[in-house]
Amino acid sequence: MSKSKKFETNAIRTQVPRTPLREHSVPIYMTSSFVFDDAEQARALFADEIPGNIYTRFSNPNNTEFIEKMCLLEGAEDGIATASGMSAVFTSMAALLKSGDHLLVSRSVFGSTHQILTMILPKWGITHTYADIDKPEQWESLIQKNTTMIFIETPSNPALDIIDLEWIGALAKKHNVLLNVDNCFCTPYLQQPISYGADIVIHSGTKYLDGPL
Repeated sequence: MSKSKKFETNAIRTQVPRTPLREHSVPIYMTSSFVFDDAEQARALFADEIPGNIYTRFSNPNNTEFIEKMCLLEGAEDGIATASGMSAVFTSMAALLKSGDHLLVSRSVFGSTHQILTMILPKWGITHTYADIDKPEQWESLIQKNTTMIFIETPSNPALDIIDLEWIGALAKKHNVLLNVDNCFCTPYLQQPISYGADIVIHSGTKYLDGPL
């Protein structure tokens, strides 16, 4: 986050450049594709040699603003926007885990996250173990040789169980495993997991990120 600006200023003023029409608010870009100045520019864009929009499936000014704003508020290096919070949860696991890997997961997680863990990932040979939030002394013993990620929600949805982020961040670092935090109930306004050692932070736009705190 810009140290010269307050949180509220970063949240409001981070936006894509204005168009020549000088709009006050960023318009909603409903276009599926974008035009190019010439064939050479199109070639360079498709080759990832220059930045720019090609097709909304890949990037869109609205998505770009959302990603830049969330990264700024969370203190993250980069990010992606998906169609839903659950697709973000799934992507954060599927993109980084492989057959034979193991997750350590806080027992209090959203029901659909539980379905990913129990119904989808096992098809790929990815296993998990649940750990109780109120028994932190047991977590370290549950980390296996093939544990590559710790996944938590804090506060959890919907029970609002809370995990000490400083403690879990230190545990993940000690064992050199990724720490993946669902931060949708607090938002970066109240907590920033990356500052405690989280590698990945997830949000759902239908939770507190979408309304007043």
